Amino acid sequence: MNTKYLKTLEYDKMLDNLNNYCKTYLGKEEVVNITPEFSVEKVTSALEFTKEAISLIFRKGNIPLSDVPDISLSIKSLESNGILSISALLNISRFLKISREVKEYFFSSDDIDLQEYAKLYDIFDLLYTNKNVEEKISSVIIDENTIADDASPKLNGLRRQSKKLEQDIRDKLNNFIHSSTYSKYIMEPIVTIRSDRYVIPIKEEYRSQVKGFIHDVSSSGSTVFMEPISVFELNNEIANIKVEEEIEIEKILTNLSAMLYDYTDYFRNNISLLTDLDLVFAKASYSIKIDGILPNINSKKSVNLIGARHPLIDKTAVVPIDISIGENYTSLVITGPNTGGKTVSLKTFGLLLLMAYIGIYIPAKEGSNIYVFDNILADIGDEQSIQESLSTFSSHMTNIVEITENVTSESLILLDELGSGTDPIEGTSLAISILKHFYDIGATVISTTHYQELKNYCLTTDGFQNASFEFDVENLKPTYKLLIGIPGKSNAFAISRKLGLSQEILNYANSILKKEDVGIEELMKSIYDNKIKIEAEKEQIDKNLAQAEALRKSLESEKNRQKEKEDKILEKAKTEAREIITNAKERANQVIRELNNVEKANLAKANNLRNSLNDELKEISPSASSSGLNLEALKELNSKFSLKNSNIKKSAHSSVTFAKGNTFKTQTISSEINVIGMNVDEATFVIDKYLDDCAIAKLSPVRIVHGKGTGKLREGIHKFLKTNPHVKSFRLGTFGEGEMGVTVVELN
Repeated sequence: MNTKYLKTLEYDKMLDNLNNYCKTYLGKEEVVNITPEFSVEKVTSALEFTKEAISLIFRKGNIPLSDVPDISLSIKSLESNGILSISALLNISRFLKISREVKEYFFSSDDIDLQEYAKLYDIFDLLYTNKNVEEKISSVIIDENTIADDASPKLNGLRRQSKKLEQDIRDKLNNFIHSSTYSKYIMEPIVTIRSDRYVIPIKEEYRSQVKGFIHDVSSSGSTVFMEPISVFELNNEIANIKVEEEIEIEKILTNLSAMLYDYTDYFRNNISLLTDLDLVFAKASYSIKIDGILPNINSKKSVNLIGARHPLIDKTAVVPIDISIGENYTSLVITGPNTGGKTVSLKTFGLLLLMAYIGIYIPAKEGSNIYVFDNILADIGDEQSIQESLSTFSSHMTNIVEITENVTSESLILLDELGSGTDPIEGTSLAISILKHFYDIGATVISTTHYQELKNYCLTTDGFQNASFEFDVENLKPTYKLLIGIPGKSNAFAISRKLGLSQEILNYANSILKKEDVGIEELMKSIYDNKIKIEAEKEQIDKNLAQAEALRKSLESEKNRQKEKEDKILEKAKTEAREIITNAKERANQVIRELNNVEKANLAKANNLRNSLNDELKEISPSASSSGLNLEALKELNSKFSLKNSNIKKSAHSSVTFAKGNTFKTQTISSEINVIGMNVDEATFVIDKYLDDCAIAKLSPVRIVHGKGTGKLREGIHKFLKTNPHVKSFRLGTFGEGEMGVTVVELN
């Protein structure tokens, strides 16, 4: 897209705003190079990046990017096997630290699904981190001017030696200063440094009284800074150590630099990745700031912007507009007074598309949708080309000629005051011809004009539509509300009357107008008034519908809540009932096991156990019944106990067991039971009763068919069989017996 058109639509000013949301010099330098994409795939991808970044900002806060040091020169030096300075190495460490923190920002949280961030995942994942190198540098380098004492054993030794010598010198000089012989020669009792040598301030008139070397003189000349001969050798030793220290530091820097030679490609890649992340999150932050929405992208070559706001105008002052094109018409002509906002509407329309094309959410309402044109061509404004000495008309026409040379059927054209700057009759004819040319090509056009003939042309020509901005005649102010389908009506007479122009003048002016023009004006006024009335009624209807829908949703929500509440109560009752039955079964089985061990002499104890169990069953029966449980289960438990107790009684008196006296049971009980399709609770209840019957009939072994499935039913049945008093042993079926889908049970 021609940069001239971008500037016309104030794209550069929008980028200036975007720049404020970049956190690094990398992003700020790259913002100026961002150009719109005119590919659906690329626009969709850019918006997806922003969508993911916005989601991360809301869930994790903004990305920890700031003050990224510029290491580009250091990378070049490393690629040439150069040696980096202390500050350069420290910047490398900071760069790696920021890269690591940015990567951890994305990957450290366990409460988000990273698959939701497929676009950003690849960028964060590719970031190179090396905490060992990062910490190695930071442990050796304290600040931009200081290497740590323990950077190497030799450096540590040299610095300890240097400190000892410095202390020796200070001790000697302090003794010198405070001695009775020399104290009167001293200007101030201090030890200072000049030219890296320890010195003391001597009064100028006593300079000859002290043996030593003068290194500096005060500005007044009254003080000389002298190094006494007694510390000369010590100062020399310190100077020699300083030289050795510098050599050792150079070795340390060489080793650290060499350690980084293999990482330059990673550093360059990280610079690129951090730049991309800074731009993506800048777009996301800017989108949030302007209350932007993610527009839908359609393939119909249509645009529908709802409540669109110009991003460079204060959002508390800008009047949102609804503007659409492409569905029933491809050429929209906006008419009305020059102060009505026509030019701003053109710029808003074009700039919002450009924002979407680089991945920024647009300041509009949800439901807005856009189309990705192959180009946006614009002629907006009436600035004259001073260099070429062109008139306003010539300047406009030069732009339009350029547009005609570049337009395609997939292009969007924005034209401001088409045909102005020349004779109205010729300008009108030319404007109509230009619009028809673009329409025939298939381009999408939005144009502003104040010519009456263009209004009439749009009223009578397919593919064209009028629009205008509302004007408050009562207060003589534009409302900036765009009305699609309504041509701008003339307010000259109404405004003049409001301002006090005599009725006589107005009447004569009205008589001069052509009758057909008056008729059209009246028709326009009628359409305009009806449009306002219809819109007011529609707004009220929409409001009523919204209230009705809100009420419907509220009732539906309340219904769902009641249903959930009922389901929870029923489920709780079922759970309590199952617990009651389970406890009862366990108690009955316990009593039966005790009865099996009761000898004939203890018949009274057996009766006591039976009575105790009956009492317990009576107590739990009402509870189970109130829980909605079928009492058959409780009856079965009581029956089991009665049979067992009866068996014991008969054994005690006649040595004939109940089972032997009831052999007819074997003729009505199958040696196999099928519980496929039941849950564990249902199956165990059925199997429990079945095993009781089999035990009475002395039927063994028996087969339980439960199927393979997920194995949960099989596991539940096996768990139950382990506690059942009738079961001697059980195993899975072998080949030909059903294998994993069947359990074979041996009974006592």
